[in-house]
Amino acid sequence: MICVSFHRRVCLLAGLFIAILACRPAAGMEMPALTPGEIIQKALQRAGSSDTRVTSHDYLYNRHTVNETLDDQGRLRERKEKLFEVQLQSGLSHQKLIELNGQPIPEEELKKQSERELAQRQKQPADAKPQKVWSDTESLLTSDLVEKYNFTLAGVKQLNGRDTYVLAFQPKSHLPVHKFNDRVLNHVGGTIWIDALEFEVARVQARLQSEVTLWGGMLGTVRTGSYTVERTRLPDGAWFDRFSRGVFEGRKLLEPMLIRTRCEFSNFRPAAPAMQ
Repeated sequence: MICVSFHRRVCLLAGLFIAILACRPAAGMEMPALTPGEIIQKALQRAGSSDTRVTSHDYLYNRHTVNETLDDQGRLRERKEKLFEVQLQSGLSHQKLIELNGQPIPEEELKKQSERELAQRQKQPADAKPQKVWSDTESLLTSDLVEKYNFTLAGVKQLNGRDTYVLAFQPKSHLPVHKFNDRVLNHVGGTIWIDALEFEVARVQARLQSEVTLWGGMLGTVRTGSYTVERTRLPDGAWFDRFSRGVFEGRKLLEPMLIRTRCEFSNFRPAAPAMQ
């Protein structure tokens, strides 16, 4: 009797253990079945909710940008490099240029920047809402942007140790042009990674799929273009850009041009709230 009872208890525990494992999604395993539309809608809700973007800290971090213009032979024509210190305070960001083309900004100019920043903060209403996206881009996901594309689920993959839904997107046919940006966005396709737990945009890779003319080609033409942005999650749940890069080739007026741009974010650290 004792042996049978013990055996039954072992079987029950083993069955319970197996059931728990079966219900727990391991890294890289298939996530709960969602349609591409459901995934995008959850991501839109996340992007539109300021409540989900409240962090327990104010942050300081660095933003390093490099923009290069080359001629049609690949020779460098112009290069601009900037290093900013960015402060996120109560969900609102302020940046200060601290280096230009590898050279520190003079103290006098830093003082002027601080004065301009203080004046801007004083103009902000007391009930100013936090930014919806702590990103170098204005927004990675909006309802207007989503309406331009058809989405298909390409699978579930890991990105930076987290499961993500990988969605391919293609522009719909006969899209209207209401704004200047529509001329480009209506011809863009690519891939977007959505975090499977928090439905944050984790990565976007976009590519121009056909040539775009500006003002009928009189101002210029964008022949090819690609852009990638990747974001990272900090321990307290805040999401920030980690890097972005782009390459665009075309013509400005009659002059061929190749533009390369990259931006890196680093040295994220909590900062004490500014003194009132």
